[in-house]
Amino acid sequence: MLPSAGVVILSAASAFRYLLACAAVGLATPCAAGAQPSPVVSHTRSGPEIYRAGCLTCHGADGRGGNRALLGFDNDLPDFTQCDFSTPEPDSDWVAIIHEGGRVRGFSQRMPAFKDLLADGEIDALVGYLRGFCGRREWPLGDLNLPRPLFTEKAFPENEFLLTTTIDHGANAAVGDSLLYERRLGARAQYEISVPINVQKGTGNWTPGLGDVTLAFKRVIHDDRARGRIISAGSEVLFPTGSELRGFGRGVTIFEPFVVAGQMLPSDGFVQVHAGAELPTDAAKAGRELFIRAAAGKSFMQGRWGRAWTPMVEVLGARELGDGEPTLWDIVPQMQVTLSRRQHIMLSGGIKLALNERGERKSEFVSYFLWDWFDGGLFDGWR
Repeated sequence: MLPSAGVVILSAASAFRYLLACAAVGLATPCAAGAQPSPVVSHTRSGPEIYRAGCLTCHGADGRGGNRALLGFDNDLPDFTQCDFSTPEPDSDWVAIIHEGGRVRGFSQRMPAFKDLLADGEIDALVGYLRGFCGRREWPLGDLNLPRPLFTEKAFPENEFLLTTTIDHGANAAVGDSLLYERRLGARAQYEISVPINVQKGTGNWTPGLGDVTLAFKRVIHDDRARGRIISAGSEVLFPTGSELRGFGRGVTIFEPFVVAGQMLPSDGFVQVHAGAELPTDAAKAGRELFIRAAAGKSFMQGRWGRAWTPMVEVLGARELGDGEPTLWDIVPQMQVTLSRRQHIMLSGGIKLALNERGERKSEFVSYFLWDWFDGGLFDGWR
């Protein structure tokens, strides 16, 4: 587990473990450990009506949760007013846990299923009401946290660990691993640190070495869940920590301002765009460059609540500013899949293919292993 993430992970796991434990309609008795809700009446109720009818005993009128000792729970109940808990996950995760119970996302079986007690519309209404306990508009909702492409930056601020591997074949074969740590700062910001470790084939031998370390910061400047849109801006700084002589570094500090945007589409489709510039401090060592990256994809669920498969296609364009320099274009077909029940461990892989200037550029295999550490440890949420 990453340093300083333990408290966040513990609180999130504890909260989801008992998420909506009493959020059923018409509990006949106070919410005690293992209590089961009574059947609902036939007419559809609103979110506030459902909450008032069945949730006050456990979660309180203000959504902060009741006394766990009095209620018979081992851990504290979730505080829905804590925005860092109630906003990062998409509505689909909340719906899944209410509908199927805690086990569907790898949490405690003490969270019962309410699929026989609440209609789908009532569950949606309840989720919307629970989201409102945060009360702070500056926190983007997790539905805007779109699937991560291999190259295109996401606009949503995240808490993630990423291991990206790039394999370049041929006479100058190389394997590059990049360790990326991302941490959210409050409602709208995020910083990240990337440490590349490369292995390159020389004259018969493989030589390892540290690449150029990067530090980045981004901030959400616009989000609109109703329209499915999020936009962020930020900047990255590349430090020349890798050996330029051995081919592990560029030998110069480079600043990279950028803008990223995501747009939800119908039926779990999406488009993401990432544009920016590379501005070296020494133009003699590296040229200035403009780039644009765009990704489009669509998620498919394995069953209603199972593993998510997300095929994507990225188009990458880069042009070095100078006389007669061509714009280099690449296409990257790829597939992302969630591995854990909690959907917080993912794999993705794809092939980067040159669309022009093919004689000078070879195809590359690129993959990543992603751990959304806010949702739990590496071994949590699998059963």
